Amino acid sequence: MEAGDSTEEIPHPLLLSRFQLSEEYGFLLPSPLTELPAPYRPWMEIAHDLPQLIASHRLRSRVQQMPQLSARHLRGREELHLAHLVLSFITMGYLWQEGEEGTLKVLPRNLAVPFWEVSQALGLPPILSHADFVLANWRRKNPNGPLEIENLDTIISLPGGESLRGFILVTLLVEKAAVPGIKAIVQAIHALLQLDEDALHKALQQLAEAIGDMSQALKRMHDHVDPAVFYTVIRIFLSGWKDNPAMPDGLIYEGVSDQPMEYSGGSAAQSTILHAFDEFLGIHHSKESTAFLHRMRNYMPPPHRAFVEEIGRAPSLRQHVLSSGSAGLRTAFNQCISELAAFRSYHITIVTKYITVAAAKAKAGQAEAGGRVGLSVGKPPSALEAKGTGGSHIFSFLKSVRDTTKEGMISA
Repeated sequence: MEAGDSTEEIPHPLLLSRFQLSEEYGFLLPSPLTELPAPYRPWMEIAHDLPQLIASHRLRSRVQQMPQLSARHLRGREELHLAHLVLSFITMGYLWQEGEEGTLKVLPRNLAVPFWEVSQALGLPPILSHADFVLANWRRKNPNGPLEIENLDTIISLPGGESLRGFILVTLLVEKAAVPGIKAIVQAIHALLQLDEDALHKALQQLAEAIGDMSQALKRMHDHVDPAVFYTVIRIFLSGWKDNPAMPDGLIYEGVSDQPMEYSGGSAAQSTILHAFDEFLGIHHSKESTAFLHRMRNYMPPPHRAFVEEIGRAPSLRQHVLSSGSAGLRTAFNQCISELAAFRSYHITIVTKYITVAAAKAKAGQAEAGGRVGLSVGKPPSALEAKGTGGSHIFSFLKSVRDTTKEGMISA
């Protein structure tokens, strides 16, 4: 297709740096800080000891003794992100230390107020989200070594040991695998504006390849995460206080509001990647799924959310492919759809193993152990048995978005 007679350069529509995205790391925070300034040492000491404090049921008493610190002395995005990570992990440990049946209604002032201040500064909600759990929670063991799981570790942890570490870091590797796809979207939109068919075709091929690489990265979950540990130990600490029967009234943030507030727990739906892909490929989900996904955007850093919205304002890729009549473009477009549907199908496989099958085994194991010793043993969590930690009805949601992705194919 001819680019037209105009020699005027069309401005690049999407500069990644405008949206706090990195050419190398995508949505991941590049080189996150691992320590806060000295005045915040009381937070860091608790955060570094979270698994032991929770296991020994001492976290709540430690938090109650914590000094009241103001977040106003934190400087720069990196310090704020680390503070949000630290305070969100302490909050989840504090609330879920005693399991589903030992929840609290109030987050104490010395935790709630600074958490609220940091959240307001970042435009994030005062709860653990994907932005904390994965994007800002990684470091290299060898600073000069590769971004591979053997050379990576988390900054802050919760109960779950190696399985928790694996869950966070495999998710991080999925984010990293998506980076060429994010850059391909930028190149494709530029090609659309320039009417450069060859560049568009190449960008779509790169996007399809990146989504395939994301599926390969996700498969590593089997090597690094034990389903029993994920279901019975890790999952509860990702649970929120919206659409959760274990905390039906939400949570009062003492010193912030007298009224309880409700926030969804950490969810893969809070990752900006698939929102960006859906927006670019023109995939329209059901009304219910769309409402949930749009609510999850409120849990993203605002610049990342703005990136997705900017993609939505670009010329329609789908319409361009349809009107071009190009068989090559149609094939490349459909390959992107096919890879995205395959990724979502594989995600369903993972969720089946780590939630449905694991829940059944946990129930069976509990009954068996109870029968053996003749008394009640610790109950596996059940409040979110059929729901994701974000509060969605997990299988109907995942199957719905997978099926509507497939429907995005353009037939010959």
